[in-house]
Amino acid sequence: MLRICFIFVLLVPGLAHAAEQFTGRVDVVDADTWHVGGVRVRLHGIDAPELDQTCQDSDGSNWPCGAWVTHMVQNQFQGRMTTCVPVDRDRYGRIVARCSVEHEDVAARIVEQGLAFAYRKYSDAYAGAERVARIGNRGLHKTQIQVPWVHRARKKPKSSETCLIKGNVSSKGERIFHEPGQRYYAKTRISAARG
Repeated sequence: MLRICFIFVLLVPGLAHAAEQFTGRVDVVDADTWHVGGVRVRLHGIDAPELDQTCQDSDGSNWPCGAWVTHMVQNQFQGRMTTCVPVDRDRYGRIVARCSVEHEDVAARIVEQGLAFAYRKYSDAYAGAERVARIGNRGLHKTQIQVPWVHRARKKPKSSETCLIKGNVSSKGERIFHEPGQRYYAKTRISAARG
C-alpha cells in the first residue's frame, strides 16, 4: 500500500526571522548583553548580574561581582567571531539570540562556569548547566548573591515611591500638599486620572 503524506508549512511572522542567523565580532556590554557586528544582542535563556551588582563573600564582605562577571566574559569572548540565531526581541529592542563561538553555545559555557544563571522565566535550556555549576561550587555559586531578576526588581522604585509629596485640590480650589509624616499624608489618595 502506498502512503502519501503532505507536510504543511505555516509561516508565522517572527518565526521566519528566527531562522536567519548573523555573524560578527563580539563587543561585550555586560555578561549577557553583547554587540555582535553592530547588533545589540541579549543572550537567550540566561541572566547575569548587573554591572553595579555586589555579592557577599564567605566573611560577609561585599565585592563587585557584576563587574567581575563582565570582566570574565570579556576575557573569553571580546573580539571573537560569533554566530547568533535570533529567538525573539525584548522590550528594550534587543535581539534575543542563541550565540556560538567555534560551534560552542556561549550561554551554556557562561552558566556552567557560574557566571550567570539559567533564566527559567524564558527558557529551561540552561538549567542543567546551572546545576553543574552549583554542584561544582563554581563562580557565583561560591558567594551569596541576589539573583539578577530580583536585584533589578528591588532597584525599581514602586509607584508610590516615585513622588513622595502628595497633593490635592480642595472643593474651594485650594491646592494642598502633604509630605510624609504630616497628619493627612496617609489618608490622601492620588488619582492619576484626575491629574
